[in-house]
Amino acid sequence: MEARAKRRYLRISPRKMRIVADVVRGKNAQTAIDTLEFMPQKAAKMVRRAIQDAYGNLVDQNQDERIDDDRLIVKTIMVDQAPVLKRFQPVSRGRAHPILKRSSHLTVVVGTPEAETAEAVEA
Repeated sequence: MEARAKRRYLRISPRKMRIVADVVRGKNAQTAIDTLEFMPQKAAKMVRRAIQDAYGNLVDQNQDERIDDDRLIVKTIMVDQAPVLKRFQPVSRGRAHPILKRSSHLTVVVGTPEAETAEAVEA
């Protein structure tokens, strides 16, 4: 059982967001949310929101089943590059230096571990 959430066109560079995503990859979902709550990075708030959205999607998809919060993990968390806004800063002698304002796409998959899922199917 798993659910996914996508957050697109986030105005933060993928390099900065990957640092935060690596911290919570593979962790328990509730532990990941609690960890992100107290991280000072801007990306922590965005990643926390995506994990909460994925959990909400899981609850919506499986309304008739009981979901054990302790077994949920952050299975996959991917940060991809989104379109780059290109701006220019004027400098001396009539020149211009490019400024690249990078943005990100974030995909989070929350679910139960595969080994336990296979045992449930056999039973």
